Amino acid sequence: MAFASGLIVGLLAGLVLTGAVAVIAYGRYERLQRRTRQAERLAELGTLTGGLAHEIKNPLSTVGLNLQLLREDLDPNWPGYGRLIARMSTVQKETARLRDILDDFLRYAGKMELDRKPIDVNQILEELVDFFIPQAQLYRVQLRVKKSEQPVIASIDEKLIKQAILNLLLNALQAMPETGGEIILGAQSIDGTVRIDITDTGRGMSPEVSSRIFNAYYSTKKGGTGLGLAISKRIIDEHGGTISVESQEGKGSVFTITLPVT
Repeated sequence: MAFASGLIVGLLAGLVLTGAVAVIAYGRYERLQRRTRQAERLAELGTLTGGLAHEIKNPLSTVGLNLQLLREDLDPNWPGYGRLIARMSTVQKETARLRDILDDFLRYAGKMELDRKPIDVNQILEELVDFFIPQAQLYRVQLRVKKSEQPVIASIDEKLIKQAILNLLLNALQAMPETGGEIILGAQSIDGTVRIDITDTGRGMSPEVSSRIFNAYYSTKKGGTGLGLAISKRIIDEHGGTISVESQEGKGSVFTITLPVT
């Protein structure tokens, strides 16, 4: 009798355990299904918004071209010439700004296909400095590379990584006081990863700003699109890396990129 009771209890316990496992498994299946549907909706939304952005760019280009042609056709001797040219210049400026916003959006939301090749990151930094020095000099900013003694090799998309770092350089330049400052780039290999540091002596950021700086459409600069650093983050994410910032108001910022070697 006792054996039968124990057997029944064991069977009931087994059924309860099996039921609990089934409930957990079903819950996981439902969550996976929801995530899959959400990913599909996001992918569809990305396709739609990308197509919409392209469609908007086409008439914007037409508007800009016709404004320029109209300016050329105006008679400078006409009494209202100066006032009309000023208004047309404003429209042309805003049209160009909208086109830039759309370009940034397409870079951020568009599909990225990486063309990975092994390359010395030191070489990338030196080429960026050579390219960026003239612009830095206009802001009284010294730009230099703290070159590693050994090659720092990583399998990366050179063009995209340059774009990511260039966005960081532009951000650092815009954060400088009128008296100028310094930007230092450096790369090193650490435990199977490549670390790139972009250090500036700019105004720095508050903790609140630092926590949001990589968010899309967040900008503290007047007229900024808020996509430059978001694009940089997406490029690094696509490479399987990370990007972070340490900043202190009045003392500058250090942006750190970590990339896998392969």
